[in-house]
Amino acid sequence: MTGYVMFRKDRLGRRRGVILYIKESIQAYEIKLEKEAECEEAVWCNIVTGKSTLTVGLGVSSPNISMEENEKIHNAIKEVSKRTYYYGGF
Repeated sequence: MTGYVMFRKDRLGRRRGVILYIKESIQAYEIKLEKEAECEEAVWCNIVTGKSTLTVGLGVSSPNISMEENEKIHNAIKEVSKRTYYYGGF
């Protein structure tokens, strides 16, 4: 989409995934997680607003989700939540 930056996470061996679009005028970057917290059906990014950040995540969960996949989602949320970012000369 013109005027937007795409953050995308495809499912392995499947046709669908998740896509998050952020307007180009907004400073944003993707968050890469550690392998043990990596979730196949979720994408995370930080939006920079001055010296602060807003963490945004987009994920897909089905009613048939396995306990293993549910645990991965939980680990991803925990990892993203504990990260601290500083901007503006820190």
